Amino acid sequence: MIVRIVRMTFKEEKIEEFLNIFKENQELISGFEGCISLKLLRDIDNKNKFFTISEWNQENELENYRKSELFEKTWEKTKLLFDSKPKAWSTIIMSNN
Repeated sequence: MIVRIVRMTFKEEKIEEFLNIFKENQELISGFEGCISLKLLRDIDNKNKFFTISEWNQENELENYRKSELFEKTWEKTKLLFDSKPKAWSTIIMSNN
């Protein structure tokens, strides 16, 4: 299983716009072939910092999503709202404890 973590920092005045984009696309992303789950987290201390954590069956399914029209359209809208460059990691679970 692949766990994708993306950290995004938004301009304060663009947070609601981002949340709307996420809401509109959450089911579509969650329903993408190979996606097991998708979560949105918000930093407790820095209200304009968010994280998405998605779980994927296989790396190639994550890559298929990243090359999809859904990703391109969603990312195109989202990246206009950033306050700083996002950071992303693809990881594997080493322990379930």
